[in-house]
Amino acid sequence: MTFQPTSTALVAVSTALPAMFVAELDKAAGLAREEKAPSTRRAYASDFLTFQAWSAERGLGALPATAEAVAAFLASECDRGMSASTIGRRVAAIRYAHKLGGHPTPTDDERVKATVRGIRRKIGTAPKRKAPCTAERVIPMALGVGDGLKGLRDRALILLGFAGAFRRSELVALNVEDIEETEAGMRITIRRSKTDQEGAGQTIAIVRGSIACPVAALKAWLQAAGITEGRLFRSVRKGGKAAGAGLSAQAVANVVKTQAQAVGLEPAQYAAHSLRAGFCTSAASKGASLFKLMDVTRHKSVDTLRGYVRDADLFANHAGAGLL
Repeated sequence: MTFQPTSTALVAVSTALPAMFVAELDKAAGLAREEKAPSTRRAYASDFLTFQAWSAERGLGALPATAEAVAAFLASECDRGMSASTIGRRVAAIRYAHKLGGHPTPTDDERVKATVRGIRRKIGTAPKRKAPCTAERVIPMALGVGDGLKGLRDRALILLGFAGAFRRSELVALNVEDIEETEAGMRITIRRSKTDQEGAGQTIAIVRGSIACPVAALKAWLQAAGITEGRLFRSVRKGGKAAGAGLSAQAVANVVKTQAQAVGLEPAQYAAHSLRAGFCTSAASKGASLFKLMDVTRHKSVDTLRGYVRDADLFANHAGAGLL
């Protein structure tokens, strides 16, 4: 199952339509495919395939589906131990598939909505957060990488990922053309991100470090790898040369987990997002204001960022201090 809008999904195409109009309609369908980020389309496709397989086992139709079938599927997913966020994404995928196909959306039915509310109440909605790679963890992780080209890459990846509070998708999408070294550090342009799907672009500053400098680490990697254009971060071949293709987002998570384990941390508790979370927590603990934090993290909501600040200042000026 792929979420690819077609001309027939946009309008009922008649054989009497002029060829020029059909061609233009196909172009419109191509633009409609860009409505969702590729990662979102992949996730929705996977979710709908899960629903499709569940429906096939029971002799039910998945597209269009009935509200009763969707509610029963969601209850089944709850029994399988799926999280509330995963189940919510399943609902979104089913809704999206029906809208693309021009079918009534069963997820709008009150029986489905009530099932979702019941699931959220039963299993809770608190996300399973990965541990933050705070500065005191990032420094030994970065300095402890192995020798050779791969070690240079992993050091630069960890330090830049932390210093720029990057999402993993943003980090692997960076090109040499996106960076500009300055006396104070480095300016990096992020062409597109989770909160900038239309590609307006955002520029952030990376400051130099005195113990583990992200600017120096990135320059060392690029020089050793001979990279002068294209993707910043790439896989390293067995022969010790950088490949032409860029790293995958999953590769960033693997590097973080590997280095977390290398310094004695539990790798299952860490992922690519730990770098971003670690920057937020570390900066907040040093007294950085929310607005200066947002300059780097590019959060659209203060409420989202406030959680990191609260974690960092949980015991600072505590209301119960001195009471007992």
